[in-house]
This record gives sequence, structure tokens and C-alpha cells, in this order.
Amino acid sequence: MIYLYSALLLHKAGKEINESNLKRIVESAGVKADDGRVKALVAALHDVNIDEVIKQASMAQVVQTAPSVQAGEKPKAKEGPSEADKKVEEEKASAGLSSLFG
Repeated sequence: MIYLYSALLLHKAGKEINESNLKRIVESAGVKADDGRVKALVAALHDVNIDEVIKQASMAQVVQTAPSVQAGEKPKAKEGPSEADKKVEEEKASAGLSSLFG
């Protein structure tokens, strides 16, 4: 995760996301940078519009959590997602991230 956070930090600071910048941030946190992971992340983020991805991710969260109440209807008590739903979401998230880091 430190590599992904480093890339987001560089993006937020308006700096170029490249291998040397990522290595510098990771190593400043006291972690020895893995060249393979750094290269893979830089390659994966090459044509990605990070602002758009963040916007879509935050909108997806709002859509998922927004209650649907019709006029005159009282909202029902909120039920949490089932254990099966949680497991499927965790598997999807880890599958997407694992492709970045091997």
C-alpha cells in the first residue's frame, strides 16, 4: 500500500509520478523500495486520470450508501451487508490491487 499512497501523495502535490519520485518517497518512510513494484505501478498509472478515478470511486460510494425512499414512505432501519456480500467485495478489491503488485 505504501507504493499506492506514495503515488497519490505525488499526484496531490502536483509532482510527476515516476520511478525516482516514488522510490524517494518510499525510502523516506524507511522502507527499501522494490524496483519491480515501483516499475509496475508507474506503468499501471501511465494513462490513468487519477482525478477521474477518485471522483468515480467517491460517487460509487455515495450511490451505494444512498437510501432509496419513495414519497410518503418511511425509511426502513438500515441493515448491514451480509457476510457473503462483504467477502465478495473484499475478493474484488484484493484482485484489483494484486494485479498492481504481483
